[in-house]
Amino acid sequence: MEQGETFSSPAAEEKRGEPEDDFGYRLFPDRNKKPQSFLVRSLFTFHNRCQLMLRMTLDTNPYAQLLLEAMKQSGCTVFNDRHFSCENCDSCVGGGFDSATSQIVLCQNNIRHQSHMNRVVTHELIHAFDHCRAHVDWFKNVKHLACSEIRAANLSGDCTLMNEIARFKFGLKGHHQTCVRDRAIRSILAVRKVSKEVAEKAVDEVFDACFNDLEPFGRIPHSKTDAKRAYRDFQNRDRYNANL
Repeated sequence: MEQGETFSSPAAEEKRGEPEDDFGYRLFPDRNKKPQSFLVRSLFTFHNRCQLMLRMTLDTNPYAQLLLEAMKQSGCTVFNDRHFSCENCDSCVGGGFDSATSQIVLCQNNIRHQSHMNRVVTHELIHAFDHCRAHVDWFKNVKHLACSEIRAANLSGDCTLMNEIARFKFGLKGHHQTCVRDRAIRSILAVRKVSKEVAEKAVDEVFDACFNDLEPFGRIPHSKTDAKRAYRDFQNRDRYNANL
């Protein structure tokens, strides 16, 4: 439930003899429903809580603030009402990035704590940033998906020491890399009808390059303090470039 997922509109044709890949939409049933009126949505506690936590994340979380600024610099300004949607989801996910609409889905029935909202928003904003800056083929190229999932797990705080301890996972040398790899594979399997072997192969083939792609942070933000430093460095980098 803590991981974010990346999914796309199922445009590819069904392969003969194989079940059609729904590209993760089964996990987000509200995507295909008619939008509810503001009055109806306002009556649901889950929705109100989700909106409040989202606002808190966007206003105060340095991970999210850096990504929002980076996307704006890349020509992809994010608007709260347009690019975020609080919805009910399958119990196994916390959020997702819908590349067909450039919209981040936040699972209001599963996100119950501010720290969880912070991680989900950051994870999905990394996918949105990748979508903005690169020609990502979310549909047909599993390596593209693997790369973005590696980056999201690496840079969002998903694999911080405290989060891993909370999952009762302990390790020393290389533990962060192991967590990133495992979570990337897990995310791919959640939204693509591929074998574990295919997911593992895709992750392993792009791991080094994508793990070391630290944009826009410039470093792996292992804590909120690291994220604050990265945000400050990003702002100073922009000021420096503007004076060149």
